[in-house]
Amino acid sequence: MKASPAEMAGKDCVKVAVRVRPFNKRERDAGSVCVVSMASSSVTLQDPRGGPSRCFSFDHVYWSHSGFSREGGRYLAQEPGSRYADQACVFQDLGEGVLQSALQGYNATLLAYGQTGSGKSSTMLGHGPNPGLVPTLCHRLFHSLTQHQESLQSQVFFSMLEIYNEQVVDLLCRGPRAPGGLRVREEQHRGFYVEGLRRVPCDSAVQVEQLMEQGTRARTTAATHTNANSSRSHMLITLQLKQMFSRESITKQSSITLVDLAGSERQRGSSSEADRLKEGTAINLSLTTLGNVISALADVALGRRGVHVPYRDSVLTKLLQAALGGNSRTFMIATLSPADICYEESLSTLRYADRAKRIQNRAVVNESPTERLVKELKVENARLTQRLGRLGQEGKRTEEESKELRRLLRQNELQIRAIQTLWEQNLQEALRDWEQQYASITQERRMMQVHPYILNINEDAQLSGVVKLFILEGDWDVGLSDSSPRCISIRGLGIQQHHAVFSNSQHRVSLTPLPGSKVIINGNSTSQKAELQHLDRLILGSNSTFLFIGYPTERGEEDWSRYDYDYFQSELAAAEGIHLHSQGEPSSVSGQTDPSLLAVFYDYIKLMPMLAEANQMSRELHKEVEFKLEIKNLALSDARGHDLEKDIVVRVTSLKNSQVWLWSKSKFVNRKYLMEELYQQHQAEGGGEVGPVPRERDPFWDPVEPLLLGKAHLWLQSLAFRIALDEQLEVLGSEGTEEAILQAQLIPCSPTGLSLSEEDILIDPSELLGRRLDFQLVLDRCCGLCWLRQSRNRGVQIGFQMFDCVQLFTPAVWHNVNPLLEQRIHFTSLQTSPALLEHLQTNALVLELWGLQEGCVEMAWCLEGVETTPEGSFIIDQASDTPAVCPVDSLQRDLEELRRQNSALRKDNSSLRDQLSKAKHGRRSQAERSSQRSSCEVELGRSLKVFYHSMTSVRALLQGLRRHRPSEDAGLQALRLYVCEQAAQLKVFSEELEHSVAALKQDVAAIVRRKRERSGTWS
Repeated sequence: MKASPAEMAGKDCVKVAVRVRPFNKRERDAGSVCVVSMASSSVTLQDPRGGPSRCFSFDHVYWSHSGFSREGGRYLAQEPGSRYADQACVFQDLGEGVLQSALQGYNATLLAYGQTGSGKSSTMLGHGPNPGLVPTLCHRLFHSLTQHQESLQSQVFFSMLEIYNEQVVDLLCRGPRAPGGLRVREEQHRGFYVEGLRRVPCDSAVQVEQLMEQGTRARTTAATHTNANSSRSHMLITLQLKQMFSRESITKQSSITLVDLAGSERQRGSSSEADRLKEGTAINLSLTTLGNVISALADVALGRRGVHVPYRDSVLTKLLQAALGGNSRTFMIATLSPADICYEESLSTLRYADRAKRIQNRAVVNESPTERLVKELKVENARLTQRLGRLGQEGKRTEEESKELRRLLRQNELQIRAIQTLWEQNLQEALRDWEQQYASITQERRMMQVHPYILNINEDAQLSGVVKLFILEGDWDVGLSDSSPRCISIRGLGIQQHHAVFSNSQHRVSLTPLPGSKVIINGNSTSQKAELQHLDRLILGSNSTFLFIGYPTERGEEDWSRYDYDYFQSELAAAEGIHLHSQGEPSSVSGQTDPSLLAVFYDYIKLMPMLAEANQMSRELHKEVEFKLEIKNLALSDARGHDLEKDIVVRVTSLKNSQVWLWSKSKFVNRKYLMEELYQQHQAEGGGEVGPVPRERDPFWDPVEPLLLGKAHLWLQSLAFRIALDEQLEVLGSEGTEEAILQAQLIPCSPTGLSLSEEDILIDPSELLGRRLDFQLVLDRCCGLCWLRQSRNRGVQIGFQMFDCVQLFTPAVWHNVNPLLEQRIHFTSLQTSPALLEHLQTNALVLELWGLQEGCVEMAWCLEGVETTPEGSFIIDQASDTPAVCPVDSLQRDLEELRRQNSALRKDNSSLRDQLSKAKHGRRSQAERSSQRSSCEVELGRSLKVFYHSMTSVRALLQGLRRHRPSEDAGLQALRLYVCEQAAQLKVFSEELEHSVAALKQDVAAIVRRKRERSGTWS
């Protein structure tokens, strides 16, 4: 049931706009393709995988992807009439709507939504000469109030808060922060509000900008101290406007709420596993609940009854209740990345915005409660004055009643005066604070022109460069301690009480790490005194990142902006041997790195700081768990030899009992947020000994499971020729390390399991088609298991899948570095199909090495639906199998048909025999030559069979040479013995190879000689 026109008339729908930004560096490097297009008020998203396009319509769409030029740092349209939408264009539609609504007395809300890095902060706050919606709105607001100051008096209060992990933080608070954050209360008239939130009066846009800078500084410090991720937090800026029109005796009070929502991206992983611990926890609760609220309100707008809107399920939705379905005019800007690699996030953002545009609010002009109270007090004073006069006229006034009335009159007058002077007092107090901050900023700017300093670098670009720590002459202690007057206090994970010492002497600055502290300079860890150069990159502790700015004489025209957070992490990755060139060769066509490899690289550097923080929390909480990043499938390929899709996984190792887990990206990120909650609780309790945490709620623990250690490839091509194969296979780990040596055989055999002779070798594999094929896979032993060398309390299993058979596993073998497997599995194809033959010629059997740990369940195969022969072998290629027994009637008909064909062939044969007897001698000679050629081909085929068989043993000798290595702790005598053994093996290998080649040469020469003798010509 839809709402009636009368109902719709009093409702305001949420105005939704969508903006697409240009490619960033990562997307350009990846050779990304733009999948977003815009026309009029519609947005079309192309599926890069070839799926159907998705089209959405909104109130405004802004194309900021192309068609611009940069002049003096400003982004401008290249030509008049260009569809490029700059900051001014966005403000004209959205910011102007917010401003006019507030000036008319309506509450107004502007929400910014989108994945991290999609342009939310650029649109809301802007940068440099490209101011965003918020600063432009503030300037226009005060400009409008100044223009009408003769006819109205105005008051503006500013507040700024952050919601992280369901805790509210006042970013303008001057005192110590309350543990657990500020509380959200509810009143009947006010609705939900934050108790104790500081509201600062302002009389200029410059003052608002200064307060925003103060709040940003506090947000940066809080993110460092509490180990919070700013991209997962929500920021709310509120401007409360009160307009008092003297001529009309009207007071309008409105509230402007500007909301920068947390990044909406989803954690993607190659695994679809579900974490046993609740995913997201409080870190994602607000954004999830906001989606539920928007969906519920969209249903309400469609006329559905009985819909529950879950405002109370999160802090964010409580504070946005008026903006969503309440007393507010609401605007939303959704920002998109244009790249194909962000398709899923862009589609999610568009769906979110599409639901939001259906929400209907009921906005009304607000009357100030304070003004209403003043009016009521004035009316009461007039009534009291009139009553006093009436009593005096009647002569009935008593002394007691007169005193009481005068007391009430004085009390009301004092209350009126207090209310009217409250604004002036608050404004004066705010101006004093502003003057102090301005003096501090002025001093900071002077010191920047004189002294060297370190500048904070944050993952959120808006928080970078906010903290500047100056290094004056002399020695300065760096660390948590702030007791000394010559100390630089830095807080963060892994920062010691006394972490390092900065020395500034003779215009040279050096950094000396103290024992036990972690200091990284330009990507390399150091424990010695190091002299710093201008623009050196410093990482103190786990992830406190700073850029060193030298003396003014050292500073040139360098572009400091390139030293962003990703630059720091890329340096760290390069120091560990992880960089783009190590992940694969560039494309020969475009010269660019494979986009999938680039995505893995950026995932790696994104997770590096999180991993360092997780390791530090593990140490401080005494969990004895170590985290390490690995690139999954870096050196592995599929059954055809093609590279597998690469991804990032986290290897988790318990240092107590050597248990190992492999976590996907998404699982690690979820667990990291849970670790933060546990760590913050530990810090709130004073950082003492951590009490026991139940295993089922411990983010550092998981039940053990079998781990895939590595893979080996056993190529099946020899089976197509019915030739036996004996191989020593390298089992390679995910990153190319040798995990073990596996001895395996493929043996063509009879149905009863007897090996075939050389006479059964095929020259042409197509001879197998339609025939029965039996072969055995023999797994003899596994040598040099690294998994068991690390801990003997472990086991292994081998898993594999032959063609269309089920996944099979060998029995588990425990506590042995060189275990005997002695497994022989028989496979049968009753009627070899072209698909199986093609599989044998082009594919390998992938043998997976699985690691077992104490307490994990061994892997077993499921034989449901698997067919076997009477001899007990596994039947493969079942799709081509024909029934073993045919109906008798059908056989009888086939037999009669064959008899008729045989009779006809006999008659034709008799006729042909007569014709052949009359043939000429030349014809007979040609037939003899053809027979000779056929005979030569048969002899050559036999020689090649013998040569192929002999090369199998030669190949085994070569593999033995490759495996024969000296031990790492071998002495001189052992090395001499190794050299002698190696020389002997090389001699045997050389002799075998020469013998095989010589035998082939002799056979070929003999065949050619006999052919010449028979025909006298080359064939």
